[in-house]
Order: sequence, then structure tokens, then C-alpha cells
Amino acid sequence: MAKIVVNGIELEYVVKGQGEPVVLIHGSASDYRTWQAVQDTFAEEFLTITYSRRFHWPNQQIEEGLDYSMSEHIEDLKALLTKLNAKPVHLVGHSYGALMALGLAIQEPQYVASLVLAEPPAISLYVKNSNDPKPKELLKLLVSKPRTGLAVIKLGATGLGPAASAAKRGDMNDVMRLFGHAALGKETFSQMSQERKEQVLANLTKAEFLGSGFLPLNTHELAKISKPVLLLTGQKSPKVFSHLANRLDELLPDVKRVEVANASHILHENNPTKFSDSVISYLKQHPLRA
Repeated sequence: MAKIVVNGIELEYVVKGQGEPVVLIHGSASDYRTWQAVQDTFAEEFLTITYSRRFHWPNQQIEEGLDYSMSEHIEDLKALLTKLNAKPVHLVGHSYGALMALGLAIQEPQYVASLVLAEPPAISLYVKNSNDPKPKELLKLLVSKPRTGLAVIKLGATGLGPAASAAKRGDMNDVMRLFGHAALGKETFSQMSQERKEQVLANLTKAEFLGSGFLPLNTHELAKISKPVLLLTGQKSPKVFSHLANRLDELLPDVKRVEVANASHILHENNPTKFSDSVISYLKQHPLRA
């Protein structure tokens, strides 16, 4: 492990391998350890960088009253890439990290060589505030895209909404259970080891469920992304992720779609071999020199 200061905060990171730079960006309720099953495989082919994002273990925890801001996380990523001289870079993002990668590609395309997006929860295509969607927005989505609308409403009603209520109470074990069931499915969550659940608890923050949520996604901006994109979904994931991926598939100009067998939302952990093989093969097809 090494430490780097970006935007006034200290982040822990790991660098392995050599070659073209690849940065692995973890999702919610996680940290750099989520990539342990794939990092060495990536490092056989690439200079592979993993890091724990702002407020995530073992970095300093968020202070009471601060917002968990995706804009800040993207700014941290930009600063990290600059300080490590790792741009343009292949960005591999999972969930929240995949939305960050999209955001950086829109804001600063010169930083990005290619994008690998593992189940980005692109709810903000349809609602202004992912943590507080308005009934009118959900009704409009339900009318225009019934299956997507039902899946998004189910995610909010059975997972994110109750998890936010539990966060207000300060019951983070209940937050983990509710969020885990909604994002992974009950079966996958029940199969998680105690060690992995302890990692989740070390990274859960009330602010993420009660704060500003995801950055809005603009369909016109997405359609202008010229970088090659690999879009990954898990065979066993809750259906909401494949519905959201379908819309991104329609909008992004240069996209390839892969389903990872026998995997739920944490597909890089559930099936690391298939995940690594799919991503490395794709990145080799899109070298920086091209």
C-alpha cells in the first residue's frame, strides 16, 4: 500500500504490473480490496492501479454533516491520474465507480482511453436526485418504459428507501442487509463471507444514502462519448441493472455488451475469471497507441 494526497485528503492505493495504465474504481460499500481476486491477473498485462476512494477504508471516514458528493470523487480521480502520470487511462469502474468513469469521460475526455462499466446504476437518466426520486419522475418512467420503471421502483421501495430510513436511525447492520438484498439479491448476499460483510460495514456511510446522490446523466452528453465502452452485467443480478444497461447500450456510440455468467452485481468477485478474461481481451483490442 502507498498513500497519495489529492485535493487535501489522503488516499491509499496499490500499483502492480507494467504497461498501459488501468485504474480499477470500486463501488459503494467497498474499497480497494474488492479487486483482490482480479488485480494480479490484470497486472500481468497492464500497470494496474487500485485505490480506496474518499471516505472509504482505510482512509479517513466522513465527518458528520458532510455530503457524499460524486463530483468530489471524480475530482479526486482526476487528481490521482495526474499525480501518478496515468492518463490517458483505461478506466474499469464497478457500480458507483462506473458512474464516476462515465462522468470523467464526459467532463475530461482527454483523461480516458477506454471505459469498462460494470453495472452502472444509471438511475439518474430518469430522476434528478437518485436518493429522492419524485413520484412524477417515476410515473413518467413507468409509462415510457414499463419494465425499467417497475424495476427502478422495486429497487427504491424494497432496498434504497428502507436502507435510507435505517441509515437515519444509525442502524448500519440493517442498512447492509437491505442494501445487500436490493443490489445483490438475497441469495448472493446470504453467501457472502463474514469477512466480506465486515468490509461492507467498514465502508457504509449514512451520508451516501442521505446525501446528494448520483450526478445527473444527460442523454446528449452520453451520445457524444467517443471512447470505446465495454458494458458488463451479471447473469444473476437484479433485473434493474440489465434494464439500465440496455438504455446505456442505446445511447453510447461505441459499446460492446458482455454478460458475466454465474455472477450477481459484484461480478468481479462472483466470477473473477470470466470478468478478467472479458475485460483484458477488450482492452487489448483498444491499445493506447491506436
